[in-house]
Amino acid sequence: MSEYVYILCIMATVFFIGLFLIILSTFITWRKKDEEKVSPYECGFMPFSDARMKFDVKFYLVGILFVVLDLELSFLYPWLVIFGYIGIYGLIVMMLFLYLLLFGYFLEWYKGALNW
Repeated sequence: MSEYVYILCIMATVFFIGLFLIILSTFITWRKKDEEKVSPYECGFMPFSDARMKFDVKFYLVGILFVVLDLELSFLYPWLVIFGYIGIYGLIVMMLFLYLLLFGYFLEWYKGALNW
C-alpha cells in the first residue's frame, strides 16, 4: 500500500494546482463582452440564425481533407507496430493505401478546394 502513496500525492497535487488555476482565472479575467468575443469563427455564419441558410461548401471540403489525413495517420501507426511481422506484403498494401489517399489530396488541390 505504501507504493500508492506517491501516486496519491501526485494526484492530489495536480488536483489542487488545477483547482487553484481555475479559481485564479475567475478573479483576473476581463468580464467585458465585446463584439469580437461573441462573433462567429471558423464556420462563416452567425450561430443563431436560420438553419436553412446557404453557406460555402469549402468548409465541408476542408473537413473532408482533415478526415483523409487523420485516417491516414490512424492506420499508419498500427502498421508501424506490426511491420516486422507482415513483411513485404504489408509494405505493398500500405503503399497502395497511402497512394490512394495522396491521390485524393492532390485531386482536392487540383479542383481548387484548398484555395480560399
